Amino acid sequence: MEAQDAMDTIRNWLSEEKMEMRVQEDARAHLHLLTKYPSGQNGHVFAIILPKGRDLVAISSMTRVDAGQQDAMKEMMDEEKDQWKAWVHDCRTNLIHTGVDWVIHLGHDGKKKPGPLQAFNVSEPIWYDGLTKNEFMQAMRRLWLAKISVIHEIKYTFGRGIGKNGPVDDWKQRANASSSTGGPSQEKPKKIEMDETMSFGSDFDPSEWL
Repeated sequence: MEAQDAMDTIRNWLSEEKMEMRVQEDARAHLHLLTKYPSGQNGHVFAIILPKGRDLVAISSMTRVDAGQQDAMKEMMDEEKDQWKAWVHDCRTNLIHTGVDWVIHLGHDGKKKPGPLQAFNVSEPIWYDGLTKNEFMQAMRRLWLAKISVIHEIKYTFGRGIGKNGPVDDWKQRANASSSTGGPSQEKPKKIEMDETMSFGSDFDPSEWL
């Protein structure tokens, strides 16, 4: 399968499932689009990227943690350090058990990253020789289940939050590094308007996938 075949096939599958598509400009990819899964108002935003020079499709979804939930995490960090370390450990092991690729972004304190949890990303690649509609849709389903398992755990432990995205120190550091080296700033992709369940944001960082 060639990249053009994969692009056409994926667009057809999303159309068949009546899933919204929003193409993003990305010079590093044959195709970079956003969609929502499950389809409908309460779907979560997923990025689907066919990077140049690779024979695969990368599917990913990023979630930002609510500012109020981050504040609750900071309280646990100050008052119950061992409990906080255990919670982060459980979060990591639960993500490992899902079988998907993942990255968590913890708050910075100097060169250390003790927390709170500020964002997390789940992703999965599908190589062209294994690309079928069933594998493509099941990959999104696996990522969605992995994502909402963390969302439910955060909500259960730290409450519903205040409905406002909290900061992500890793992204600020990356933006500052780009500015200091005179590199071009990467424009954030346009978002599909949605209701991200349980006060979580819908941003993702496409640079993680190329």
